[in-house]
Amino acid sequence: MAKGRRRKRGVPRNGTRRRQNVPGRKRAPAKKVTQIRKYRKPLNLNIGMLIFGVIFFYVVVCVIIYFQTSHIVRYEVQEGSLATDTVYRGVALRDETVVNAETAGYVSYYAREGERVAKNNLVYIVDETGRLNEELENLSLGENSLSDRELTDFRNEIVNFVHGFDPVQYGSTYDFKYSLKNTVLKLANTNMLQSVGDLGGTSGGNIINYSYAPDTGIVTYWTDGYETLTPKDVTADIWNEDEYEKKLMMGNSLVAAGDAVYKLSTNENWSIVIPVDAAKGARLQDEGFIKVRFLKNQYESWGETKLLTNADGNTYLQLTFTNSMVAFATDRFLDVELIVEDDTGLKIPVSSIVEKEFFLIPEEYVIPGGNNGGDSIMRQTVLEDGTLSSELLEVEVYYFDNETKEYYLDSSILDSGDSLYKLDSQEIFTVSKRATLIGVYNINKGYADFRQITILDQNDEYAIVEPNMKYGLSVYDYIVLNAESVNDNQFINQKTGQNGG
Repeated sequence: MAKGRRRKRGVPRNGTRRRQNVPGRKRAPAKKVTQIRKYRKPLNLNIGMLIFGVIFFYVVVCVIIYFQTSHIVRYEVQEGSLATDTVYRGVALRDETVVNAETAGYVSYYAREGERVAKNNLVYIVDETGRLNEELENLSLGENSLSDRELTDFRNEIVNFVHGFDPVQYGSTYDFKYSLKNTVLKLANTNMLQSVGDLGGTSGGNIINYSYAPDTGIVTYWTDGYETLTPKDVTADIWNEDEYEKKLMMGNSLVAAGDAVYKLSTNENWSIVIPVDAAKGARLQDEGFIKVRFLKNQYESWGETKLLTNADGNTYLQLTFTNSMVAFATDRFLDVELIVEDDTGLKIPVSSIVEKEFFLIPEEYVIPGGNNGGDSIMRQTVLEDGTLSSELLEVEVYYFDNETKEYYLDSSILDSGDSLYKLDSQEIFTVSKRATLIGVYNINKGYADFRQITILDQNDEYAIVEPNMKYGLSVYDYIVLNAESVNDNQFINQKTGQNGG
Protein backbone atom coordinates (compact mmCIF):
# COMPACT_ATOMS: atom_id res chain seq x y z
CA MET A 1 0.00 0.00 0.00
CA ALA A 2 1.40 3.26 -1.00
CA LYS A 3 2.48 5.68 1.59
CA GLY A 4 0.33 8.67 2.24
CA ARG A 5 -2.70 9.84 4.14
CA ARG A 6 -5.34 7.28 4.46
CA ARG A 7 -8.85 8.49 3.54
CA LYS A 8 -11.58 7.90 5.92
CA ARG A 9 -14.23 5.38 5.28
CA GLY A 10 -17.33 6.76 3.80
CA VAL A 11 -15.66 9.90 2.45
CA PRO A 12 -15.49 10.10 -1.31
CA ARG A 13 -12.42 11.12 -3.14
CA ASN A 14 -13.73 14.61 -3.97
CA GLY A 15 -13.88 15.42 -0.25
CA THR A 16 -17.62 15.49 0.20
CA ARG A 17 -19.15 13.34 2.81
CA ARG A 18 -21.69 10.82 1.52
CA ARG A 19 -24.80 10.49 3.61
CA GLN A 20 -25.23 6.98 4.80
CA ASN A 21 -28.49 5.27 5.50
CA VAL A 22 -28.38 4.38 9.10
CA PRO A 23 -30.92 1.82 10.23
CA GLY A 24 -33.50 3.29 12.61
CA ARG A 25 -32.79 6.90 11.59
CA LYS A 26 -35.52 9.10 9.88
CA ARG A 27 -34.73 10.83 6.66
CA ALA A 28 -35.22 14.69 6.55
CA PRO A 29 -38.11 15.77 4.33
CA ALA A 30 -37.40 17.68 1.05
CA LYS A 31 -38.07 21.49 1.00
CA LYS A 32 -41.40 22.66 -0.66
CA VAL A 33 -41.34 25.41 -3.39
CA THR A 34 -43.65 28.33 -2.38
CA GLN A 35 -45.64 30.06 -5.31
CA ILE A 36 -46.45 33.82 -4.73
CA ARG A 37 -49.77 35.12 -6.12
CA LYS A 38 -51.25 38.69 -6.21
CA TYR A 39 -53.91 39.28 -3.60
CA ARG A 40 -57.28 40.30 -4.94
CA LYS A 41 -59.63 42.25 -2.79
CA PRO A 42 -63.15 40.90 -2.57
CA LEU A 43 -65.87 42.86 -4.53
CA ASN A 44 -67.47 45.32 -2.17
CA LEU A 45 -70.65 46.91 -3.71
CA ASN A 46 -71.17 50.57 -2.74
CA ILE A 47 -74.86 51.54 -2.78
CA GLY A 48 -73.97 55.18 -3.54
CA MET A 49 -72.01 54.22 -6.67
CA LEU A 50 -74.86 52.00 -7.78
CA ILE A 51 -77.39 54.81 -7.48
CA PHE A 52 -75.07 57.23 -9.30
CA GLY A 53 -74.68 54.76 -12.18
CA VAL A 54 -78.43 54.34 -12.56
CA ILE A 55 -78.97 58.12 -12.55
CA PHE A 56 -76.17 58.68 -15.08
CA PHE A 57 -77.65 56.07 -17.43
CA TYR A 58 -81.09 57.69 -17.11
CA VAL A 59 -79.68 61.15 -17.92
CA VAL A 60 -77.88 59.82 -21.01
CA VAL A 61 -81.07 58.15 -22.27
CA CYS A 62 -83.09 61.33 -21.67
CA VAL A 63 -80.56 63.45 -23.58
CA ILE A 64 -80.64 61.06 -26.54
CA ILE A 65 -84.45 61.05 -26.59
CA TYR A 66 -84.51 64.86 -26.29
CA PHE A 67 -82.40 65.37 -29.40
CA GLN A 68 -84.28 62.71 -31.38
CA THR A 69 -87.77 64.10 -30.78
CA SER A 70 -89.37 67.35 -31.94
CA HIS A 71 -90.25 69.84 -29.21
CA ILE A 72 -93.60 71.55 -29.20
CA VAL A 73 -93.55 75.01 -27.65
CA ARG A 74 -96.82 76.76 -26.95
CA TYR A 75 -97.54 80.47 -27.25
CA GLU A 76 -100.23 82.38 -25.39
CA VAL A 77 -102.13 84.73 -27.71
CA GLN A 78 -102.15 88.35 -26.56
CA GLU A 79 -103.56 91.59 -27.90
CA GLY A 80 -101.04 94.00 -29.38
CA SER A 81 -99.81 95.96 -32.38
CA LEU A 82 -96.73 96.04 -34.58
CA ALA A 83 -93.90 98.53 -34.34
CA THR A 84 -93.48 98.77 -38.11
CA ASP A 85 -90.82 100.83 -39.82
CA THR A 86 -92.69 103.64 -41.59
CA VAL A 87 -89.65 105.65 -42.75
CA TYR A 88 -88.97 105.51 -46.48
CA ARG A 89 -86.57 107.18 -48.89
CA GLY A 90 -88.50 108.52 -51.85
CA VAL A 91 -87.68 110.17 -55.17
CA ALA A 92 -89.30 113.59 -55.72
CA LEU A 93 -90.93 114.25 -59.09
CA ARG A 94 -91.96 117.71 -60.32
CA ASP A 95 -92.91 119.51 -63.54
CA GLU A 96 -89.40 120.79 -64.31
CA THR A 97 -88.26 122.71 -67.38
CA VAL A 98 -84.53 123.12 -68.06
CA VAL A 99 -83.67 126.52 -69.58
CA ASN A 100 -80.56 126.67 -71.80
CA ALA A 101 -78.27 129.61 -72.51
CA GLU A 102 -78.85 131.40 -75.82
CA THR A 103 -75.34 132.89 -76.00
CA ALA A 104 -71.92 132.01 -74.62
CA GLY A 105 -70.28 134.03 -71.87
CA TYR A 106 -69.98 134.52 -68.13
CA VAL A 107 -73.31 134.07 -66.36
CA SER A 108 -74.43 136.06 -63.30
CA TYR A 109 -77.66 135.08 -61.51
CA TYR A 110 -80.11 137.55 -59.98
CA ALA A 111 -82.98 135.31 -58.88
CA ARG A 112 -82.35 133.43 -55.65
CA GLU A 113 -82.67 129.64 -55.75
CA GLY A 114 -86.07 128.53 -54.49
CA GLU A 115 -87.59 131.93 -55.29
CA ARG A 116 -90.76 132.23 -57.33
CA VAL A 117 -90.34 134.41 -60.40
CA ALA A 118 -93.08 135.84 -62.57
CA LYS A 119 -93.13 135.60 -66.32
CA ASN A 120 -90.59 137.97 -67.92
CA ASN A 121 -88.75 138.56 -64.62
CA LEU A 122 -84.96 138.86 -64.91
CA VAL A 123 -83.22 135.61 -63.94
CA TYR A 124 -79.61 136.07 -65.14
CA ILE A 125 -77.34 138.05 -67.44
CA VAL A 126 -74.53 136.85 -69.72
CA ASP A 127 -71.36 138.89 -70.16
CA GLU A 128 -69.89 137.80 -73.48
CA THR A 129 -66.54 139.56 -72.95
CA GLY A 130 -65.91 138.72 -69.31
CA ARG A 131 -64.86 142.29 -68.39
CA LEU A 132 -68.02 143.17 -66.51
CA ASN A 133 -66.77 142.01 -63.11
CA GLU A 134 -63.58 144.04 -63.46
CA GLU A 135 -65.51 147.21 -64.21
CA LEU A 136 -67.91 146.57 -61.33
CA GLU A 137 -65.01 146.24 -58.91
CA ASN A 138 -63.82 149.70 -59.95
CA LEU A 139 -67.16 151.21 -59.03
CA SER A 140 -67.70 152.47 -55.49
CA LEU A 141 -70.42 150.12 -54.38
CA GLY A 142 -70.03 150.91 -50.69
CA GLU A 143 -70.94 148.55 -47.87
CA ASN A 144 -73.89 146.21 -48.37
CA SER A 145 -75.97 144.71 -45.60
CA LEU A 146 -78.40 141.81 -45.75
CA SER A 147 -82.08 142.41 -45.20
CA ASP A 148 -84.14 140.51 -42.63
CA ARG A 149 -85.58 138.35 -45.37
CA GLU A 150 -82.15 137.47 -46.72
CA LEU A 151 -80.93 136.58 -43.22
CA THR A 152 -84.02 134.39 -42.75
CA ASP A 153 -83.25 132.59 -46.01
CA PHE A 154 -79.72 131.86 -44.81
CA ARG A 155 -80.97 130.65 -41.44
CA ASN A 156 -83.61 128.36 -42.97
CA GLU A 157 -81.10 126.87 -45.37
CA ILE A 158 -78.70 126.04 -42.52
CA VAL A 159 -81.45 124.61 -40.30
CA ASN A 160 -82.78 122.42 -43.12
CA PHE A 161 -79.30 121.05 -43.75
CA VAL A 162 -78.75 120.24 -40.06
CA HIS A 163 -82.08 118.39 -39.76
CA GLY A 164 -81.64 116.44 -42.97
CA PHE A 165 -77.93 115.60 -42.68
CA ASP A 166 -77.11 111.90 -42.95
CA PRO A 167 -73.46 110.82 -42.43
CA VAL A 168 -73.99 108.03 -44.96
CA GLN A 169 -74.87 110.62 -47.61
CA TYR A 170 -71.86 112.82 -46.91
CA GLY A 171 -71.92 114.21 -50.46
CA SER A 172 -74.86 116.42 -49.41
CA THR A 173 -72.32 118.51 -47.46
CA TYR A 174 -70.75 119.68 -50.72
CA ASP A 175 -74.18 120.46 -52.14
CA PHE A 176 -74.84 122.60 -49.07
CA LYS A 177 -71.51 124.36 -49.49
CA TYR A 178 -72.16 125.23 -53.14
CA SER A 179 -75.73 126.25 -52.34
CA LEU A 180 -74.54 128.77 -49.73
CA LYS A 181 -71.89 130.06 -52.11
CA ASN A 182 -74.43 130.46 -54.85
CA THR A 183 -76.77 132.30 -52.51
CA VAL A 184 -74.02 134.75 -51.56
CA LEU A 185 -73.20 135.38 -55.22
CA LYS A 186 -76.85 135.98 -56.09
CA LEU A 187 -77.25 138.45 -53.24
CA ALA A 188 -74.13 140.27 -54.35
CA ASN A 189 -75.27 140.29 -57.95
CA THR A 190 -78.63 141.70 -56.93
CA ASN A 191 -76.90 144.61 -55.22
CA MET A 192 -74.77 145.19 -58.31
CA LEU A 193 -77.67 145.12 -60.74
CA GLN A 194 -78.13 148.90 -60.47
CA SER A 195 -74.44 149.36 -61.27
CA VAL A 196 -74.81 147.26 -64.39
CA GLY A 197 -77.52 149.64 -65.49
CA ASP A 198 -75.19 152.56 -64.88
CA LEU A 199 -72.54 150.95 -67.11
CA GLY A 200 -75.02 150.36 -69.89
CA GLY A 201 -75.70 147.25 -71.90
CA THR A 202 -72.65 147.73 -74.15
CA SER A 203 -70.47 150.12 -72.10
CA GLY A 204 -66.76 149.81 -72.66
CA GLY A 205 -67.18 147.22 -75.36
CA ASN A 206 -69.08 144.87 -73.02
CA ILE A 207 -71.84 142.84 -74.57
CA ILE A 208 -74.40 142.04 -71.86
CA ASN A 209 -77.45 139.85 -72.56
CA TYR A 210 -80.41 139.82 -70.20
CA SER A 211 -82.42 136.60 -69.79
CA TYR A 212 -85.99 136.63 -68.52
CA ALA A 213 -88.20 133.82 -67.20
CA PRO A 214 -90.37 132.27 -69.95
CA ASP A 215 -93.06 131.38 -67.43
CA THR A 216 -94.00 131.65 -63.76
CA GLY A 217 -92.30 129.14 -61.48
CA ILE A 218 -89.69 128.25 -58.89
CA VAL A 219 -86.06 128.78 -59.96
CA THR A 220 -83.38 126.18 -59.12
CA TYR A 221 -79.78 125.91 -60.28
CA TRP A 222 -79.06 122.20 -60.70
CA THR A 223 -79.83 119.28 -63.01
CA ASP A 224 -79.57 115.50 -62.62
CA GLY A 225 -81.23 114.01 -65.71
CA TYR A 226 -84.45 113.07 -63.87
CA GLU A 227 -86.35 116.20 -64.90
CA THR A 228 -88.61 114.23 -67.29
CA LEU A 229 -88.97 111.16 -65.03
CA THR A 230 -92.59 110.05 -64.50
CA PRO A 231 -93.96 107.81 -61.70
CA LYS A 232 -94.40 104.90 -64.14
CA ASP A 233 -90.75 105.19 -65.19
CA VAL A 234 -89.42 104.66 -61.65
CA THR A 235 -87.36 101.49 -61.10
CA ALA A 236 -85.18 100.14 -58.30
CA ASP A 237 -82.07 101.47 -60.07
CA ILE A 238 -83.16 105.02 -59.20
CA TRP A 239 -82.12 104.40 -55.57
CA ASN A 240 -78.55 103.49 -56.54
CA GLU A 241 -77.28 106.86 -55.35
CA ASP A 242 -73.65 105.87 -55.92
CA GLU A 243 -74.28 106.48 -59.62
CA TYR A 244 -76.44 109.56 -59.04
CA GLU A 245 -74.88 112.83 -60.26
CA LYS A 246 -76.22 116.25 -59.39
CA LYS A 247 -74.75 119.03 -61.52
CA LEU A 248 -74.73 122.45 -59.82
CA MET A 249 -74.73 125.71 -61.77
CA MET A 250 -72.41 128.34 -60.32
CA GLY A 251 -72.63 132.08 -60.82
CA ASN A 252 -69.82 133.99 -62.59
CA SER A 253 -68.92 130.84 -64.54
CA LEU A 254 -68.38 130.43 -68.27
CA VAL A 255 -71.19 128.75 -70.21
CA ALA A 256 -71.56 127.85 -73.86
CA ALA A 257 -74.60 128.43 -76.00
CA GLY A 258 -77.06 125.61 -75.37
CA ASP A 259 -75.76 124.78 -71.87
CA ALA A 260 -78.29 124.45 -69.06
CA VAL A 261 -78.30 127.64 -66.97
CA TYR A 262 -81.27 127.11 -64.64
CA LYS A 263 -84.39 125.06 -64.08
CA LEU A 264 -87.98 126.21 -63.65
CA SER A 265 -90.64 124.24 -61.71
CA THR A 266 -93.96 125.51 -62.98
CA ASN A 267 -96.52 123.44 -61.04
CA GLU A 268 -97.16 123.43 -57.30
CA ASN A 269 -98.47 119.86 -57.54
CA TRP A 270 -95.68 117.33 -57.08
CA SER A 271 -95.21 113.78 -55.85
CA ILE A 272 -92.90 111.36 -54.07
CA VAL A 273 -92.53 107.71 -55.10
CA ILE A 274 -91.45 105.17 -52.46
CA PRO A 275 -90.82 101.40 -52.75
CA VAL A 276 -93.27 99.23 -50.76
CA ASP A 277 -94.32 95.59 -50.66
CA ALA A 278 -97.55 94.78 -52.46
CA ALA A 279 -99.62 93.92 -49.37
CA LYS A 280 -98.72 97.04 -47.42
CA GLY A 281 -99.04 99.19 -50.52
CA ALA A 282 -102.58 97.93 -51.08
CA ARG A 283 -103.53 98.83 -47.50
CA LEU A 284 -102.00 102.30 -47.85
CA GLN A 285 -103.80 102.89 -51.14
CA ASP A 286 -107.10 102.02 -49.46
CA GLU A 287 -106.46 104.88 -47.02
CA GLY A 288 -106.80 107.39 -49.88
CA PHE A 289 -104.77 110.08 -48.10
CA ILE A 290 -101.88 109.59 -45.67
CA LYS A 291 -100.22 112.08 -43.37
CA VAL A 292 -96.52 112.39 -44.23
CA ARG A 293 -93.71 113.87 -42.13
CA PHE A 294 -90.64 115.13 -43.99
CA LEU A 295 -87.56 114.34 -41.91
CA LYS A 296 -85.58 117.17 -43.47
CA ASN A 297 -87.52 119.89 -41.63
CA GLN A 298 -90.23 117.93 -39.73
CA TYR A 299 -92.90 119.49 -41.97
CA GLU A 300 -96.15 117.49 -42.21
CA SER A 301 -98.54 117.30 -45.13
CA TRP A 302 -101.25 115.00 -46.51
CA GLY A 303 -100.45 112.98 -49.62
CA GLU A 304 -102.87 111.21 -51.94
CA THR A 305 -101.93 107.55 -52.41
CA LYS A 306 -101.69 105.58 -55.64
CA LEU A 307 -100.22 102.07 -56.00
CA LEU A 308 -97.93 101.40 -58.97
CA THR A 309 -96.52 98.20 -60.43
CA ASN A 310 -93.77 99.31 -62.79
CA ALA A 311 -91.76 97.72 -65.58
CA ASP A 312 -89.21 96.11 -63.21
CA GLY A 313 -92.01 94.16 -61.50
CA ASN A 314 -91.65 96.00 -58.18
CA THR A 315 -94.43 97.79 -56.32
CA TYR A 316 -94.25 101.51 -55.55
CA LEU A 317 -96.51 103.98 -53.79
CA GLN A 318 -96.99 107.45 -55.25
CA LEU A 319 -97.77 110.24 -52.76
CA THR A 320 -99.11 113.38 -54.45
CA PHE A 321 -99.05 116.78 -52.72
CA THR A 322 -100.63 120.11 -53.63
CA ASN A 323 -98.37 122.30 -51.49
CA SER A 324 -94.85 122.64 -50.00
CA MET A 325 -93.12 122.01 -53.32
CA VAL A 326 -90.95 125.11 -52.92
CA ALA A 327 -89.60 123.88 -49.56
CA PHE A 328 -88.04 120.83 -51.26
CA ALA A 329 -87.31 122.22 -54.71
CA THR A 330 -83.57 121.61 -54.31
CA ASP A 331 -83.94 117.92 -53.33
CA ARG A 332 -84.35 114.87 -55.50
CA PHE A 333 -84.35 112.30 -52.69
CA LEU A 334 -86.32 112.82 -49.48
CA ASP A 335 -86.69 110.76 -46.30
CA VAL A 336 -90.33 110.66 -45.24
CA GLU A 337 -92.26 109.04 -42.41
CA LEU A 338 -95.78 107.74 -43.01
CA ILE A 339 -97.98 108.58 -40.03
CA VAL A 340 -100.54 105.78 -40.05
CA GLU A 341 -102.57 104.23 -37.28
CA ASP A 342 -101.17 100.89 -36.18
CA ASP A 343 -103.49 97.92 -36.63
CA THR A 344 -104.36 96.36 -33.28
CA GLY A 345 -105.57 92.82 -32.79
CA LEU A 346 -104.22 89.43 -31.75
CA LYS A 347 -100.42 89.30 -31.95
CA ILE A 348 -99.00 85.94 -33.02
CA PRO A 349 -95.56 84.80 -34.26
CA VAL A 350 -95.10 84.34 -37.98
CA SER A 351 -93.62 80.88 -37.27
CA SER A 352 -97.07 79.76 -36.03
CA ILE A 353 -98.78 80.43 -39.36
CA VAL A 354 -99.52 77.48 -41.64
CA GLU A 355 -101.63 76.74 -44.72
CA LYS A 356 -104.10 73.86 -44.86
CA GLU A 357 -106.28 72.50 -47.65
CA PHE A 358 -110.06 72.03 -47.29
CA PHE A 359 -113.06 70.90 -49.30
CA LEU A 360 -115.61 73.57 -50.24
CA ILE A 361 -119.19 72.51 -49.55
CA PRO A 362 -122.24 74.64 -50.50
CA GLU A 363 -124.23 76.03 -47.62
CA GLU A 364 -127.38 74.02 -48.37
CA TYR A 365 -125.54 70.69 -47.96
CA VAL A 366 -124.38 71.42 -44.41
CA ILE A 367 -126.89 70.73 -41.63
CA PRO A 368 -126.49 73.17 -38.74
CA GLY A 369 -126.55 71.61 -35.30
CA GLY A 370 -126.35 67.90 -34.52
CA ASN A 371 -126.29 65.37 -31.72
CA ASN A 372 -123.49 67.24 -30.00
CA GLY A 373 -124.48 70.71 -31.17
CA GLY A 374 -122.07 70.63 -34.12
CA ASP A 375 -122.69 70.78 -37.87
CA SER A 376 -123.36 67.67 -39.94
CA ILE A 377 -123.55 66.42 -43.52
CA MET A 378 -125.60 63.65 -45.13
CA ARG A 379 -123.20 61.38 -47.02
CA GLN A 380 -124.16 58.61 -49.46
CA THR A 381 -122.98 55.10 -48.52
CA VAL A 382 -123.23 51.63 -50.05
CA LEU A 383 -124.58 48.82 -47.84
CA GLU A 384 -123.31 45.24 -47.87
CA ASP A 385 -126.10 44.18 -50.19
CA GLY A 386 -125.12 46.88 -52.69
CA THR A 387 -128.00 49.23 -52.05
CA LEU A 388 -127.47 52.96 -51.57
CA SER A 389 -128.13 54.57 -48.24
CA SER A 390 -127.11 57.67 -46.31
CA GLU A 391 -125.31 58.38 -43.08
CA LEU A 392 -125.28 61.46 -40.89
CA LEU A 393 -121.68 62.52 -40.38
CA GLU A 394 -120.75 65.19 -37.86
CA VAL A 395 -118.09 67.58 -39.17
CA GLU A 396 -116.14 70.55 -37.94
CA VAL A 397 -116.47 73.80 -39.88
CA TYR A 398 -113.26 75.82 -40.22
CA TYR A 399 -114.56 78.81 -42.18
CA PHE A 400 -117.63 80.13 -43.97
CA ASP A 401 -117.26 82.36 -47.04
CA ASN A 402 -120.10 84.90 -47.03
CA GLU A 403 -119.54 85.76 -50.70
CA THR A 404 -119.59 82.25 -52.20
CA LYS A 405 -121.82 80.78 -49.43
CA GLU A 406 -119.49 77.82 -49.00
CA TYR A 407 -118.22 75.99 -45.92
CA TYR A 408 -114.61 74.86 -45.51
CA LEU A 409 -114.58 71.26 -44.23
CA ASP A 410 -111.64 69.09 -43.24
CA SER A 411 -110.23 67.06 -46.14
CA SER A 412 -109.41 64.17 -43.76
CA ILE A 413 -113.15 63.57 -43.16
CA LEU A 414 -114.19 63.59 -46.80
CA ASP A 415 -112.77 62.13 -49.98
CA SER A 416 -112.88 63.55 -53.45
CA GLY A 417 -115.86 61.99 -55.22
CA ASP A 418 -118.05 61.58 -52.12
CA SER A 419 -121.73 62.32 -52.70
CA LEU A 420 -123.68 64.49 -50.28
CA TYR A 421 -127.45 64.80 -49.94
CA LYS A 422 -129.31 68.02 -49.38
CA LEU A 423 -131.54 67.90 -46.32
CA ASP A 424 -135.12 66.83 -47.20
CA SER A 425 -134.13 66.45 -50.82
CA GLN A 426 -132.63 63.90 -53.18
CA GLU A 427 -130.29 66.40 -54.79
CA ILE A 428 -126.69 65.21 -54.73
CA PHE A 429 -123.47 67.22 -54.56
CA THR A 430 -120.17 65.58 -55.52
CA VAL A 431 -117.21 66.63 -53.37
CA SER A 432 -114.28 67.89 -55.46
CA LYS A 433 -113.60 71.61 -55.07
CA ARG A 434 -110.67 72.50 -52.78
CA ALA A 435 -109.17 75.68 -51.33
CA THR A 436 -106.58 76.62 -48.72
CA LEU A 437 -106.83 78.67 -45.55
CA ILE A 438 -104.18 80.46 -43.54
CA GLY A 439 -104.27 79.65 -39.85
CA VAL A 440 -102.54 78.35 -36.73
CA TYR A 441 -102.75 75.22 -34.56
CA ASN A 442 -104.78 75.76 -31.39
CA ILE A 443 -103.85 73.38 -28.53
CA ASN A 444 -106.42 74.36 -25.88
CA LYS A 445 -108.02 70.89 -26.09
CA GLY A 446 -104.76 68.96 -25.90
CA TYR A 447 -104.37 68.34 -29.64
CA ALA A 448 -103.38 70.40 -32.68
CA ASP A 449 -106.64 71.93 -33.91
CA PHE A 450 -106.44 74.21 -36.96
CA ARG A 451 -107.92 77.71 -36.58
CA GLN A 452 -108.35 80.12 -39.49
CA ILE A 453 -106.93 83.66 -39.19
CA THR A 454 -107.23 86.94 -41.10
CA ILE A 455 -103.94 88.89 -41.12
CA LEU A 456 -104.29 92.66 -40.65
CA ASP A 457 -100.59 93.53 -40.60
CA GLN A 458 -97.30 91.63 -40.56
CA ASN A 459 -93.55 92.06 -40.26
CA ASP A 460 -90.69 89.56 -40.25
CA GLU A 461 -91.45 88.25 -36.73
CA TYR A 462 -95.09 88.87 -35.81
CA ALA A 463 -98.51 89.23 -37.42
CA ILE A 464 -101.61 91.05 -36.21
CA VAL A 465 -104.77 89.02 -36.87
CA GLU A 466 -108.43 89.89 -36.53
CA PRO A 467 -109.78 88.95 -33.08
CA ASN A 468 -112.98 87.14 -32.07
CA MET A 469 -113.75 85.57 -35.43
CA LYS A 470 -116.35 82.80 -35.39
CA TYR A 471 -113.91 80.09 -36.44
CA GLY A 472 -110.74 81.91 -35.35
CA LEU A 473 -108.71 82.73 -32.25
CA SER A 474 -109.44 84.54 -29.03
CA VAL A 475 -107.14 86.26 -26.57
CA TYR A 476 -105.34 83.90 -24.15
CA ASP A 477 -105.68 80.92 -26.51
CA TYR A 478 -102.65 78.63 -26.67
CA ILE A 479 -101.19 77.95 -30.11
CA VAL A 480 -98.15 76.06 -31.38
CA LEU A 481 -95.16 78.38 -31.66
CA ASN A 482 -93.61 76.47 -34.58
CA ALA A 483 -96.27 75.07 -36.89
CA GLU A 484 -93.76 72.76 -38.60
CA SER A 485 -93.22 70.83 -35.34
CA VAL A 486 -96.74 69.28 -35.29
CA ASN A 487 -99.16 67.45 -37.53
CA ASP A 488 -102.86 68.03 -37.82
CA ASN A 489 -104.78 66.61 -34.82
CA GLN A 490 -101.55 65.50 -33.14
CA PHE A 491 -101.84 64.92 -29.38
CA ILE A 492 -100.01 67.55 -27.35
CA ASN A 493 -98.56 66.78 -23.92
CA GLN A 494 -99.55 69.89 -22.01
CA LYS A 495 -97.02 69.12 -19.27
CA THR A 496 -94.09 69.39 -21.65
CA GLY A 497 -95.44 72.36 -23.55
CA GLN A 498 -93.71 75.64 -22.88
CA ASN A 499 -95.06 79.14 -22.97
CA GLY A 500 -93.45 80.98 -25.83
CA GLY A 501 -95.19 84.26 -25.06
